[in-house]
Amino acid sequence: MSPGRYPIQSWPAIATEELYELTEDGHLPDTTKLPRHYKDGSSIDWLYEEAAERGRIHALKAQAGVRGLLLPLLESSRLWLVVILTGMGIGIAGAWLDVLVKWLGDLREGHCSYGFFYNQVACCSGLDPGEKCVDWLTWSEFFHIRSIFVQSLLQCFIYVVLAIAFAGSASFLVVTYAPYAFHTGIPEIKAILGGYVFDAFLSPWTLLIKAVGLALAVASGLSLGKEGPLVHVACCMAFGLSRLFSQFSQNEAQKRKLLAAAAAAGVSVAFGSPLGGVLFGLEELDTFASETDVMWRAFVASAIAAVSLQWVNPFGTAKLVLFQVNNTIDVWRAFELIPWLGLGIIGGILGALIIRLNVEIALYRRNSYLNDWPVLEVVCASAMTAAISYLVVFARVPASELVANLFQECDSTKPDYHGLCNPTAMWENVFLLILTSTIKIVLTAWTFGMMIPAGIFLPTIAIGACLGRAVGLLTQGLYRAYPTAWIFLSCPPDPSERCISPGFYAVLGASAMLGGVTRMTISLVVIVFELTGALSHVLPIMICVMTSKWVGDAISKDGIYPVWIALRQYPWLSPFTYHDKGETGADVMKSFSELVVINDEELFPGALDALLKKYDFNGFPVVRGTHLVGFATREKIKAVLGILSSDELSDNARKCSFSRREFVLPEADRIDFSASLEESILQLRKDVPQELVVNMFQKLNLRQVLFTQSGNLTGMATKADIVSLLTSHFQHTGALAQQPQDPS
Repeated sequence: MSPGRYPIQSWPAIATEELYELTEDGHLPDTTKLPRHYKDGSSIDWLYEEAAERGRIHALKAQAGVRGLLLPLLESSRLWLVVILTGMGIGIAGAWLDVLVKWLGDLREGHCSYGFFYNQVACCSGLDPGEKCVDWLTWSEFFHIRSIFVQSLLQCFIYVVLAIAFAGSASFLVVTYAPYAFHTGIPEIKAILGGYVFDAFLSPWTLLIKAVGLALAVASGLSLGKEGPLVHVACCMAFGLSRLFSQFSQNEAQKRKLLAAAAAAGVSVAFGSPLGGVLFGLEELDTFASETDVMWRAFVASAIAAVSLQWVNPFGTAKLVLFQVNNTIDVWRAFELIPWLGLGIIGGILGALIIRLNVEIALYRRNSYLNDWPVLEVVCASAMTAAISYLVVFARVPASELVANLFQECDSTKPDYHGLCNPTAMWENVFLLILTSTIKIVLTAWTFGMMIPAGIFLPTIAIGACLGRAVGLLTQGLYRAYPTAWIFLSCPPDPSERCISPGFYAVLGASAMLGGVTRMTISLVVIVFELTGALSHVLPIMICVMTSKWVGDAISKDGIYPVWIALRQYPWLSPFTYHDKGETGADVMKSFSELVVINDEELFPGALDALLKKYDFNGFPVVRGTHLVGFATREKIKAVLGILSSDELSDNARKCSFSRREFVLPEADRIDFSASLEESILQLRKDVPQELVVNMFQKLNLRQVLFTQSGNLTGMATKADIVSLLTSHFQHTGALAQQPQDPS
């Protein structure tokens, strides 16, 4: 190959085996048309990926004859196949996960006499109301223990031992086989949808361990839920299916649009809320909020997931509603605004408290011996949780069962749940409910972050339901004590008639707590009324969510998921509008003297290769003096260097030339690297408002912006710089940062 023969002008789309062949005009093919490969921990080039997809679609439609009609249809059918299979897969997986969790949870207290693999509900099905179930045996009954003291000891012992066994097994699986299967997964999914590359987080092994570990973790009785992890499981399924088709596996932007639909399906299954899943994707996973085709796929995936869940019917009710609210009073009184606003304030304060406690515990965990013994921490936490919970009746039962009963109104035709409807035991019940919520606040703050699959939705709902029911009981007690007081004039004068619904107060408390912890709004309201079926009470739910978010935002700026994104230092840009205080682009950019630049026609190939090995940046500004020549990306530079022989790499006779028009060296003394420059790069003056710079990164999904003055480079801002700016208010940014390992 003759020297200087490296002008890389325009390559057509080519096959891999033709990569190193010269074109007819003697030029090297253009690698910019080939799919880029990103390593874990980097960010994708949205502009390139979108342009590549447009070019691919145009090439398909440009095919002659019938092929031009059939190929786009075939591509579309593959997309919908992945969407439909993902919806069906997460729906069926979520349903059977519920069945497994219910059986394992009931196993801690007893088993069915005629079928070991029946849970308590299945074992006692077919009984008339009020009829005692004799087929379900507690462990003390199974071992024929007659002493009440020994019965209590045996039940407590098995309850705690199985909790430790389930939680310890889940943690061992995570630590040993799939470290990325821990936690909720939503912060990582938000970052991935924002362009972060983290393929190891979506691997098949992570999917398997996350699903199995989640069932064990929830059944152990730890203060955690399955809702967030199901979003991770759904995205793992979509990722695995997308790798079967090159249109997704070779385009990172299209892959993320599929993951957004999968995330919506995960929420749909977690809460039995198909509409809530779509709105969750728009509000929380906001990357594609303006793209109607992505919302349509999310809608279809959510609907199919919900249908699959109902088809399996894991709850035996033939309904999607998890916590059906019945016998509530459809009419609400003006005086109830006072306790409702109070619940919103309590939810905002306690939500901010949970976030603060969780962060402090996570920092302590990272900087203490617990970081070296994650399985032991889970074992000790499960033992403590089980031992404490067993002593408090409302904390002993599974969180889903507790919430379902707290949401119900008192009905004389149904059994009284642990004396909750006993009017003479109001103060005792209020004390137990407040005690249970206090215990769960501490346990949830500690559990969320251990090396175990864990969601925060269900424990937050349980905390809010306990507090809401307590407020409802107090309000009801006040009415019964003073039925003729002026504030209760809108109620019937006879206190024996129902005026206040404590069960619905539990729903409002759960909404307020979720609002305080997650800072969700529209999607949260829809999820709650789909979760409970309380469609007629949307307005009170909105009032509580609105109040809790206002109060929470006044105390701390971010919800639990943005906080964990900041802790892990993922390159995720918040969608909220940023307002500067007079700062300019110069205040966020790195100045020219701080940049690592490539001097045009001054470096030999070997020196350029050494520069790439020394610095791990995605690209480098190319300058001649201070005059900007362009921006060269790492991938394109490596592509050109990969074509050179070892002798040419070590040859110090020719230098690397990046300019397309202006040359200093003669052709024989330079190697053409001009194709490694980006076709388009955004340039701004450094005195533009900082707000404009941030908005450009948010709206255009940029990786970098160059600041120039009269053609001279003055500085550069990258996505990482903008992320640091937007998280500067959080003092613990990057405290738990860990560079992901590239699976390749």
